Amino acid sequence: MVTKKIIRCQWVAKYEVTDDMTKYHDQEWGQPLRGDDRLLFELLTLEVFQAGLSWEISLKKRPGLKLAFHNFDVVQVSQMTEGNALDLKKNPNIIRNGLKIMATINNARAIKQVQGEFNSFSNYIWQFTNNKIIDNQVITNQDVPAQNALSQTIAKDMKKRGFKFLGPVTVYSYLQGIGIINDHEKTCSFKYQD
Repeated sequence: MVTKKIIRCQWVAKYEVTDDMTKYHDQEWGQPLRGDDRLLFELLTLEVFQAGLSWEISLKKRPGLKLAFHNFDVVQVSQMTEGNALDLKKNPNIIRNGLKIMATINNARAIKQVQGEFNSFSNYIWQFTNNKIIDNQVITNQDVPAQNALSQTIAKDMKKRGFKFLGPVTVYSYLQGIGIINDHEKTCSFKYQD
């Protein structure tokens, strides 16, 4: 029996196969995520917390963030108070940045508003591409921009709707993570095929 060689995107090559980053690349990153507002909120929150840091740190703190933010239940998080945020700043299992904690609570409230208008956060985020995946046909990681016109448009709209900590670079990374933008390299074994 011949085993097919697994090829991954260059950016993940420095990590061990058992590492959180490799698992994230193989199982989540770039896979189209539709209809699951809880998971969309979770990944949005991870993007907020990794801003200025690294994905490695954010992924290591993911279990703690999940507990701290009620398994990313939008309704429960939207009801959290400043007092809850102050308590979370003492939690060693999360990234203890008060602005990011408050942004997460605020973003849950913004998602609730969006859900009221679009029936789901998923409908809102996917409407920017008419529910289509943008495949950039990436050859190498150097081909991937930090942001593009789409991420700029979405970041501007999200800001208008009250979202925090979501500039065009963070939004671009989010769009990659949830599979709206497919930036897996063409040779990657985990590239989503539409």
